[in-house]
Amino acid sequence: MDVFRNYINEKVAVSETELDRIKTLSSAVTLRRKEHLLKEGETWKYRAFVNKGLLRTYRTDENGQEHTISFAVENWWVGDGESYISEKPTVYNIEALDPSEIICWKKQDFNMLMDEIPALKEMSELLMSRSLIASQNRIFLSNSQTAEDKYNNFISAFPEFAKRAPLHLVASYLGVTRETLSRIRRQFAQK
Repeated sequence: MDVFRNYINEKVAVSETELDRIKTLSSAVTLRRKEHLLKEGETWKYRAFVNKGLLRTYRTDENGQEHTISFAVENWWVGDGESYISEKPTVYNIEALDPSEIICWKKQDFNMLMDEIPALKEMSELLMSRSLIASQNRIFLSNSQTAEDKYNNFISAFPEFAKRAPLHLVASYLGVTRETLSRIRRQFAQK
């Protein structure tokens, strides 16, 4: 919880009493490598903060091929916003790529905390706005850039993911084959 305490203190001004209140309504989830936080068909009912670890959100197409949608590391939030808001089953999976520790709040508890702690609500709204902007940018870049540019932007924007995520999952995230990504990485190494 210290990682979250430091995170929230960097983002908004909250009192120790408010931090304690946030903590009392949280629960810790520990995941082993390859264990799932969320599986397709389940309904996502939590706000979840990555205290430790590396996770990926992915979706499987009708041919059984997995497509990585996003990664999350320490100090990131993870979950399925669509399932959370609609309260309908998800089409996504969230898998731990490393042993991970997640701090979770049930939806009703987090909503109550946002009512009680205006700074938490402000932070949450800001995070949702940034998430929307990031999604729009990712769609544009994915449709308008070469594979080389996608990789260059990825390693610039997310150096932690580039170091920690397996090559085939980075390729999946970028929408390229593993072979293409290997070629691009070799070219970058030669520069």
